[in-house]
Amino acid sequence: MTTFSDLGLSESIVRAVSEHGYTSPTPIQAQAIPAVIQGGDLLAGAQTGTGKTAGFTLPLLERLLRSKLVPKNKTDKRPIRVLVLTPTRELAAQVEESVRTYGKHTPLNSGVIFGGVGINPQIKLLKNGVDVLVATPGRLLDHHQQNTIDLKNIEILVLDEADRMLDMGFIHDIKKVLAILPSKRQNLLFSATFSDDIKALADKLLNNPAMIEVARRNSTVEVIAQKVHPVDRDKKHPMLAHLIKTQQWSQVLVFTRTKHGANKLVEQLARDSINAMAIHGNKSQSARTKALAEFKDGSLTVLVATDIAARGIDIDQLPHVVNYDLPNVPEDYVHRIGRTGRAGATGEAVSLVCVDEFKLLADIEKFIKRQIPQEMIDGFIPDPNAKAQPIQLRSFPQPVQGRGRSNGGRSTSAKQGNRPSATSGNKPNRNAAPKPTGAKPAFKQSTPRRSGGRGGA
Repeated sequence: MTTFSDLGLSESIVRAVSEHGYTSPTPIQAQAIPAVIQGGDLLAGAQTGTGKTAGFTLPLLERLLRSKLVPKNKTDKRPIRVLVLTPTRELAAQVEESVRTYGKHTPLNSGVIFGGVGINPQIKLLKNGVDVLVATPGRLLDHHQQNTIDLKNIEILVLDEADRMLDMGFIHDIKKVLAILPSKRQNLLFSATFSDDIKALADKLLNNPAMIEVARRNSTVEVIAQKVHPVDRDKKHPMLAHLIKTQQWSQVLVFTRTKHGANKLVEQLARDSINAMAIHGNKSQSARTKALAEFKDGSLTVLVATDIAARGIDIDQLPHVVNYDLPNVPEDYVHRIGRTGRAGATGEAVSLVCVDEFKLLADIEKFIKRQIPQEMIDGFIPDPNAKAQPIQLRSFPQPVQGRGRSNGGRSTSAKQGNRPSATSGNKPNRNAAPKPTGAKPAFKQSTPRRSGGRGGA
């Protein structure tokens, strides 16, 4: 069996990995680590939960240790030599934590900068320099505009979750960052899917890259048990509470379509004596950090999240993910359920689907090339005569004009441009939900399997 030492990592790094509880590398790590250490560019496709973060943080640390510029300790002043760009604050914090964890026995250090928090502590951090800087694009450009960051010594650039960055409209910011960096550098691009846009970016960014793909293109993680529970739209909350209580779920990540919907669900669950908190773009960074910390340590039963805020949630052995609302984009379904079934563990992904979401379900099943099993829950059998409503009418108090996407009950005009806010680092830029097309119901007409137990929780 391959070990981390076999991959060419130094003893100090291997010791930190071992202390963290890992004994053998995952497939993405076994292929990416030697490739990065060799110094060439890399294009890597990996589903969430495959260990890709360690797949680039470990060899980055190794390359820095092998250079002639190794600092004597963690506090000496130094230039920034590695830049990791991520789409969201949570993912940035997660990546930087990994660098810190695996570099604990080395003189190397790291730092993270993102929007939503004060800029002055970041300016102080950047003044002294760090070996590895993890950043969201907007805040990085803020610092560049204020001349509080020096990127002329960057040797390695990593674009993590590049597909998500393109989805969120960061392409213009990425181009601005690339123009600032030294032309001679090592480039690593990691993406869950290889869309045409990703291939176009890779063609411009990478020089004769090694290519690694450890999962079938656009596939869902095989160890995740997927299930659909048909339900009326106004019974979703009671059904979720029923499932949590009767199946004794102790840790469940729930996805909603909007920020307003996340807040409302937390309030409803609280009335059912279920401990829940929400994370989304309107929450302060301290509130988001607190919710994530409590969810990770097991003291919080339910974490309700929007797609954007959930990026970077990396929890070993997370058993349950629930799609309270189906996503508008099929790729987001893959990202969502990839929060469970991580690093070889098993997991369950449950989707509560009402009549309004038949077309979305059909799109998802077409995308993942499989039909998701359906199971009726006694007490929550949906009305067969229910009529579909446009999803937008349920998401907003008033009809939304233009092409803006849901923003917690407010529309975002396309005239505002497509650059995400530099202070948040994670605002989406995707069109609003499509109008129903009158497609036939995606649910099977045969008698579905029933789950035991009574409804009406």
